Amino acid sequence: MHIDSYVFGKIVINGEMYTSDVIIYSDHVDSPWWRKEGHYLDKADLREIVEAHPEVLVVGTGNLGVMKVPEETVRFLLSRGIEVHVEKSAQAAEIFNSLAGKRNVIGAFHLTC
Repeated sequence: MHIDSYVFGKIVINGEMYTSDVIIYSDHVDSPWWRKEGHYLDKADLREIVEAHPEVLVVGTGNLGVMKVPEETVRFLLSRGIEVHVEKSAQAAEIFNSLAGKRNVIGAFHLTC
């Protein structure tokens, strides 16, 4: 998978545009991606991601970085052997693209604020 572009509220992945939050796996995209609390990433929101056994999870926290990823959630992922990158969505897209095809990476992107 490759992120072609990201701007506030819109991400283009392999030529297909999404306007709702997404989880990008190596072979498909889940959208819309809903969390228990919209601007908060709880470890409970990551069940499917953890079950996919990625090496790396790249989290895009939105254009302005409003979605919070608490340290408890990061520690949970690390305890499962998953490397974690948390950045504003534009920077997270760059990281995701740099890893895709080289490592088993999943991207979880909040698209707006």
